[in-house]
Amino acid sequence: MRTSIVKQKLAKKEPVVGVALHLTDPSVYELTSLIGVDFIWMDLEHHGYSVETAGNLMRAARVGTADIMARPAKGEFMRMARLLEAGAHGILYPRCDNADEAREVVRWSKFAPLGTRGFDGGNADMPYCTMGMVEYIEKANAETWNVIQIEDPKALEHADEIASVEGVDVLMLGPADFSILSGIPGQFQHPKIDEALAVLKKAADRHGKAWGTTGGSPARVQELINRGALWTTLGCDLIWVKNGLEQTKRDLAALTVPK
Repeated sequence: MRTSIVKQKLAKKEPVVGVALHLTDPSVYELTSLIGVDFIWMDLEHHGYSVETAGNLMRAARVGTADIMARPAKGEFMRMARLLEAGAHGILYPRCDNADEAREVVRWSKFAPLGTRGFDGGNADMPYCTMGMVEYIEKANAETWNVIQIEDPKALEHADEIASVEGVDVLMLGPADFSILSGIPGQFQHPKIDEALAVLKKAADRHGKAWGTTGGSPARVQELINRGALWTTLGCDLIWVKNGLEQTKRDLAALTVPK
């Protein structure tokens, strides 16, 4: 099983920065992993591709060094386990409401005695029955990481208890849904967002966990790191392509035809 860059850095209290990939061409995963980002965010909550497709994308990413963080939908614990078997190091669990739900995430993502994850061994994470069972179980428990996403303002009341759960590595504020549910859609610099981040920071610091949220720009990422966040993201492929195409449109519109 591959050693997790994210776990190594978090253990040393170093910030980790990932990127989100929406396109499902394996070459995008290959290139991104070769570039040297800490992790690639793969989203199966809002996108319709299968675990089989996810496994092929993870396989492409293994040519480089990035961890894969996969997000299933809320309550999809069996899919979460399959994503780990396909080679994901990290699970991003969305819309977590309380500590009991966070414990379920740990239960499904960790082998006993930390959880009750089911054993197979014939997939990419072991990989393919090439390790002894005891060695694999110990390594999987050590290298797998869990990010608990808080997106409902009501869940903030449980942030401290969620952070106390063994096996939770990161508390993440989901700014989009949090802003919508708070009545401030899209206002990511709103005081309510800052207040929520302060709550997560306090809970995470108390229990020795990392915290963070998405960063839409290098300046925002630097701001979060300066505030003590050890986990964040910087951009996604869809936006990069969109921005490039919009610039091409402007360039084309500026062309002139000689008279």
